[in-house]
Amino acid sequence: MVISLCGFMGCGKSSVGRILSERLACRFVDLDELIERRAGRTIAEIFGTEGEAGFRMMERDALEDVLSGQTGTDIKPEANALLLLSLGGGTVTTPECAAMVREKTFCIYLRAGIGTLLRNLRQDSGSRPMLHQDSTGASSLEDRIRELIQARQSIYEDCAGMTVDMDGLTPGQAADIIIAGIRHHGL
Repeated sequence: MVISLCGFMGCGKSSVGRILSERLACRFVDLDELIERRAGRTIAEIFGTEGEAGFRMMERDALEDVLSGQTGTDIKPEANALLLLSLGGGTVTTPECAAMVREKTFCIYLRAGIGTLLRNLRQDSGSRPMLHQDSTGASSLEDRIRELIQARQSIYEDCAGMTVDMDGLTPGQAADIIIAGIRHHGL
């Protein structure tokens, strides 16, 4: 069984995922970190050389490998073992990835408002290429976040079997809500 966490960059997927994996005593995979390890480069460097299209192909391949247990690492889950997977903020924007997430995982959407995302992204927006690829003339970080959320929110919602509103929650509180939710869903 794979539980995936989706949502906009800065919503807390990696932080919540690490806490959840400890509390549920299961393996945790951060898809962005896996891609960086495989490529030997940061995501920003991959975007710089291969562009978004090249990165999305790497992301799709990594997701497919994780979900099939073919990662070349020790993260292959045993039969019936739980694996927690933190997706990149744009993973599900690729239709093939969205289909894999819907079909092969129980997806939880970590929804955060603009204020929360601004607080979380302000310090580290320089390392997030999608915040700098502006085709519409967005003049601020807030405008770019709004633009991307508008384009992605319905995709996140479509993939999710459960949604957690992250505004005002610590990662630990979000993990508690998720644990109660997955038990409610019989997972």
